Formats: sequence, C-alpha cells, structure tokens
Amino acid sequence: MQIRSVGIDLGKTTFHLVALGASGKVLVKKKFTQKRLLAFTANMQTSLIGLEACSGAHFLGRALRNQGHDVRLIAAQFVKPFVKSNKNDFVDAEAIAEAVLHLFGKRKAARWNHGTVGAERDEDDFGTTPAAICHYLA
Repeated sequence: MQIRSVGIDLGKTTFHLVALGASGKVLVKKKFTQKRLLAFTANMQTSLIGLEACSGAHFLGRALRNQGHDVRLIAAQFVKPFVKSNKNDFVDAEAIAEAVLHLFGKRKAARWNHGTVGAERDEDDFGTTPAAICHYLA
C-alpha cells in the first residue's frame, strides 16, 4: 500500500483524512480527533499532505512537518475544482488530496521548495539589492 498523497479536512473538533494511492484510488478514509490524528500520522510513511488553509492549519501543519511529512496549505479556491459530488467532509478531504497531488506533485515539488531559490543562483550573481551593491563596491 503505497500512499502518494493525503488530504485532511480540518474541523473544530474532528479531522477527516483520505489517503490516495499511485492510481488515485482511495486507500485510507478515517475520522480522527487531533491527538489521534497526530498519533496515526506519526506511524504513517512519509508523504505529501495537503491541508485546506484555515486558522488551525498552521499549527497542524507544523506538527506534521515535525513528523517528517511534506505539508502544503492550499486555499479553498484551488480545492473546489476537484470536488466530485455533494459536499461532505470525506469528499472535501479527497479533493484536497487530489489538489495537493496535482499542484505539488513530484515533478513540481522542486519548483515550490523555497529553500532551493538561493541555491540555484550563481555565486557571482549578487543581484541589485542594496546589500549586493555594497558587496560589489567593497
């Protein structure tokens, strides 16, 4: 069972998790409280996890990232095109899993990794920022 992406729909007290496989088939569909969700994801293989951006997403995102997962926050407007049927929490979680896979799949992950932006620059290319100009004049 190779999990390719995970979508988590956040609620006030419950969280709905849907995990998709390589073929896009639903492998796991569960409902959790916050503590049980973190215990479940701690034992899960490292994967790409999508959260719909809301007030609680940052806290949960940091906790999941500390477990080693690649966590992405997605605005609701980018998740809506992936909803297939009537709105409920599991359908929303599946749409988040599909959206995170579509937007941040393996090929696109390097482009969205903000840590590589500076690494891609040549050492002699300092740009035109004031610090770079001072460095050039020194």
